[in-house]
Amino acid sequence: MHVPGLHVVVPSTPRDAKGLFRTAVREPDPVLFLEYKRLYSMEGAVPEDVEPIPLGVGEVKREGEDVIVVAVGPMVNKALEAGILLEDEGIDIEVVDPRSLSPLDVDILAESARKTGRAVVCAEDALMAGCTAEIACAMMERCFSNLSAPVRRLAALDVPMPFSPPWRTR
Repeated sequence: MHVPGLHVVVPSTPRDAKGLFRTAVREPDPVLFLEYKRLYSMEGAVPEDVEPIPLGVGEVKREGEDVIVVAVGPMVNKALEAGILLEDEGIDIEVVDPRSLSPLDVDILAESARKTGRAVVCAEDALMAGCTAEIACAMMERCFSNLSAPVRRLAALDVPMPFSPPWRTR
């Protein structure tokens, strides 16, 4: 996210993957297309004529009034599931998918944060220096006086993730 001229996109649905990929191949600047393995097994409608999704344009995946949850990649579906569970407790969450981390659609984040007054940012990357830090900071800079509480971040622990099968069982 911090490399000037490098765009970073993170799709959360098959439809978004196709739309963002169509944009990425047409973009004259380099685009880092982050694919989570969990997306490979996801099913969803993907029409032939999916329009390219512009870089830097997020999407509200679920309208809500109580708290905004900014979710990145596979965490979008987890946030949508949480939204259904929290309805039973009377908590109405708004789920926002940035889709593009660089450029970042700060306007959609700020608008939702101002509306709800509370914000949570969740992603699977590391907590330290991860995308959640930049997103939370962007919202705090633009909406500090509109927030009822500090922006909270949910991310992976700051530990290496072993990939070798013998190490995963330890």
